[in-house]
Amino acid sequence: MTSGTSGPPIGITIFLTDTSIGPAELAREVEDRGFESLFVPEHTHIPASRKTPYPAGEPLPDEYYRTYDPFAALSAAAAVTERIKLGTGICLVGQHHEINAAKSVASVDHLSGGRFVFGIGYGWN
Repeated sequence: MTSGTSGPPIGITIFLTDTSIGPAELAREVEDRGFESLFVPEHTHIPASRKTPYPAGEPLPDEYYRTYDPFAALSAAAAVTERIKLGTGICLVGQHHEINAAKSVASVDHLSGGRFVFGIGYGWN
């Protein structure tokens, strides 16, 4: 897909970690290739043991322990892009204080010029 093509909106999602491509570099590449959006998940809390097993089977993949904070990563992405939508896929709202979450959402939305998409959920764990 090249920049300026028309067609169905196709986005990218990735577990951004300290061992992956950086959020700013990835966001530039996503936008340059004409994609519509970039979504990042979050896993703020990984307990030592789980009552509910990981749906894809154990062991839990390493990226769950290394995932960046989505609001920090998406702020970096917003700073280097102009067009793509930026979103959480998903934000685990039950693991956030509601006022802090609202401020993070509003901050990324403002810094991105209104391009933020707030995907929410509760997760499997």
